[in-house]
Order: sequence, then C-alpha cells, then structure tokens
Amino acid sequence: MNLIEQLNWRYAAKRMNGTKVPQEKVDRILEAIRLAPTSFGLQAFKVIDITDSALRERIFNEACQQPQIKEGSNVLVFAANRKVTAEIVDDYMKLIAATREIPVDSLNRFRAAFDSLVTDSEERNLAWTTCQVYIPLGVGLVAAAEEKVDATPIEGFDSAALDKILGLEEQNLASITILALGYRDESVDRLASARKVRKSARDLFVKL
Repeated sequence: MNLIEQLNWRYAAKRMNGTKVPQEKVDRILEAIRLAPTSFGLQAFKVIDITDSALRERIFNEACQQPQIKEGSNVLVFAANRKVTAEIVDDYMKLIAATREIPVDSLNRFRAAFDSLVTDSEERNLAWTTCQVYIPLGVGLVAAAEEKVDATPIEGFDSAALDKILGLEEQNLASITILALGYRDESVDRLASARKVRKSARDLFVKL
C-alpha cells in the first residue's frame, strides 16, 4: 500500500484483541519515533515501552481506564522533560560533537541559543517540551500504519497517577500522552469498519 492508502486504513482502534505485535515491527516504529524532528533536535522527552501485563493492569486501575491499556501489545508513554537543564543541553552538545567529529567548543554559539530555555521556569519549559512530544507521536502513528499495526493515541488519563506509578517526577519527566500498539478487535469495535470522517481538502486547506 502507498502512504495515503495506509492513512485511510488506520484509525484509533477502540478495542484491541491482545495479539502481540512482532518485535521487529515495534522496533521499526520506535526507530521512526527516534528519527522524528524536534526543535533544535533536542528530543526533550523519553518514550517508555510497557509490555508487562501487571504494570499495565495497575496503569488501567489507577491512571487510565481505557481498554487498549490492557488489550494492546505495547503501551508507549511519551514523557516530556519538566525542565530543560544545563546538563541536558551540555550532553546534547557533546553528542553533536562526537557524532559529527567536531570540537565541542565549535558549538558555543549554538549552545547559547538554549540559554533562555535553561533559565526559564519549569512551567514554561514543560509547555514547550509538551509541544515537542506531539511531533514524534505523529511520526509514530504514521510508522505504525506503515507496519499495518493499530496505534491509538490516548490523552484521557490521570497524568499525576501515571507519573507516580512510573516514578517520572524524580526523573525530571511528566507523562503527556500514550500510544497503544496492537491489533483491532473487529468483533467488538463497531468503528472498525466505519468510514473515516475528515473535512474535504476544500474545507481544510487555504491557498494564498
């Protein structure tokens, strides 16, 4: 299938059948997420891949009572950095220097571009890093469609409870969104065969 056919096929599965997604498919989806663009290329987030059934049961009971949490194969938690610290930025400069085989000092002007982030408040930092999370989330959704894997983005959860379960606050992280991977259960999901509803190109796009 081409990309447009794959995007027409995909939808946010409401129920999943518990079938395990092959690891090679999960790995390709995660690699696409890793390669997604973010501002400055900083990747100020982590993605937590949860397959443990007991942990998913706890998440379902305490933080997110949506069936995909238990019925899916993998639960990906996208967690943004609460604060962009000087250490995070310095580590990124070192990674650039090592990858491109250049002196880290040659990046001083680029490093200075992060000064306002480092000195800004946690509240403003988290607002910025939250926006960054949705770029790799979107790429992950497209990658899953490419692999013919259902992927359901979830925002309706208790983020404070999920942060506590996963110990995220101590890691300078905050859960922002969840992506459940699995396979649709057409026997109970009445939307599995429903036509996709989207605005027409005429209504959505404006050409100036």
